[in-house]
Amino acid sequence: MIYVGNKPEEFSRNRELRIVSLVPSLTELLYYLGLNQHIVGVTRFCELPQVKQPEPVIIGGPKNPKIDRIINLNPTLVLASKEENIQEDIMQLDAIADVWVTDVETIEDNVMVVQSMIQFLGLQEKFGDLSGRIRQAYTDNSYESLKSVLYLIWQNPYMSVGGDTFIHGMLKHAGFKSVTGDVTRYPSLDEAQIKDFRPEYIFLSSEPYPFKQSHLEQYKKVFPDSQIVLVDGSMFSWYGIRPLLAVDYFKELYRELS
Repeated sequence: MIYVGNKPEEFSRNRELRIVSLVPSLTELLYYLGLNQHIVGVTRFCELPQVKQPEPVIIGGPKNPKIDRIINLNPTLVLASKEENIQEDIMQLDAIADVWVTDVETIEDNVMVVQSMIQFLGLQEKFGDLSGRIRQAYTDNSYESLKSVLYLIWQNPYMSVGGDTFIHGMLKHAGFKSVTGDVTRYPSLDEAQIKDFRPEYIFLSSEPYPFKQSHLEQYKKVFPDSQIVLVDGSMFSWYGIRPLLAVDYFKELYRELS
């Protein structure tokens, strides 16, 4: 069956657990929870943690998974994301396994995912406080004023993030106000629009477009009135355990830019 949401309570639990993860951030969470032996397939973008034993099969990318390869792994549970994966792929995988499609737009959504996974897998004794720690980490931080930022995830065309995305919420928690917060999803922008926003900062994310130092130098010339900053995209866009790990990164980033 397919379950879309953040509490997979209806899934069958009477089969051997063989997991395929189509979501890098959920893969990271699985390893954090010590489920190495149950992970049989991951995407090529599931790079964290870097050391994986036993080594799972690479099944393609989130947008183009190799369905035949997944079928051959005989999974009992497939982890997917409404944001990252394609509905047609989900429907095909429903024929061979339970499919949990997460829908994460806020920190509280992520808390629910973590809490539900811990309960579903019977790991409350060891990790019962994990979801609470994540929630508390994002309850404590506050800022007198938020610095304005344009967060870019792509170029040619320039693409940013809307107010209904997980990244938007993480930016706020990090002390920044997105200048594209009044629009939805992932808006395309032109050079004139970006200049009209007059953001204090332009963040060039490391993913999905791999912005690098050469891009930073280029953007400095095009947008001289904004400070251009390379940022670790996983800290803003990955959920699961990553938000807990991002707290110190955010504090240091805000301090460096103050």
